[in-house]
Amino acid sequence: MTPMRTKAEAQDQTQSPSQTPHTTRPRLRLLRPAVWVPAAALALAGALTVGLVTNMDSGYGVEPSDSETAVVLLDRIADVAAKTEATPVRDDQLVYIKSLDAGAECQEDGSCEPGRLSEREAWWSQEPGPVKQLALFYEGGGYSPLRELLPPGSPGTPAGIDRPTYQWLASLPTDPDQLLDELYRLTKEGVQEDGKEEAQVVFDKIGELLGNVMPPRTAAALYEAAAKIPGVKRVEDAVDPAGRHGVGIRRVDKRSSWATVWIFDRDTLAYLGERTYLTKDSQTGKKGTVLGESAVLTRAVVDEYRQRPGSGTE
Repeated sequence: MTPMRTKAEAQDQTQSPSQTPHTTRPRLRLLRPAVWVPAAALALAGALTVGLVTNMDSGYGVEPSDSETAVVLLDRIADVAAKTEATPVRDDQLVYIKSLDAGAECQEDGSCEPGRLSEREAWWSQEPGPVKQLALFYEGGGYSPLRELLPPGSPGTPAGIDRPTYQWLASLPTDPDQLLDELYRLTKEGVQEDGKEEAQVVFDKIGELLGNVMPPRTAAALYEAAAKIPGVKRVEDAVDPAGRHGVGIRRVDKRSSWATVWIFDRDTLAYLGERTYLTKDSQTGKKGTVLGESAVLTRAVVDEYRQRPGSGTE
């Protein structure tokens, strides 16, 4: 079986020979759980569902209602985001995320099978760059760096759409129309690479950006921009990989027959996680097959690699 890999495969010289560089569990894209939510939402409930991710029904509960209802929900979430207090993250700090993740394992013929959920800790660099190590992961009992495969002589990856730091996110337009135009421009190349609808590429990219700590107004603008994307629907009962029920925002890419669902706490509207799954039987797999999923467990800003919230470094 040949898994789908990210570009992070270079060896970190600070690790011992037995610690190989991190290749994320096969997925369609690297999921980065959101961290902007209010402090009250950090006390997350729900037992972890560990084991093989199974096929699921296409709606994850009640079928979504019309797009107008989704717009109302996204406006409410944007309002919560805008009112959230956030301390700016310095360039020399790190965003810490503890999450539950899984991604599909795919064969050379394009068929995929759901992967196993795994708990992961990640420390994301906030340096403006360019940098060669994007993050450090702790998974399966060991540390491994996340590094880009770069051409010889490259200084590294700068902050930007594919490495969104706090300062870069703060530089984005906060007018939702201008922001949406900018996101379409920045993701234009991804439309050709992914073979998905242009609107779906932007929707998925917003989901990735929301996985980073950012100014509250930026988070609000991203949700307001998402409300303007055609095809967004509300899901009345959505379940994240940790088994927590909430309300969801879903969009189906008809070209690839994939759907992505963002899941939020029903009371606080805190971001809980997301899933991507098949909406039709295809060569990739059966309808409902989960292609990638992530649930936020803990999030914080720390000063050093391997430092965990409330404790020192290892």
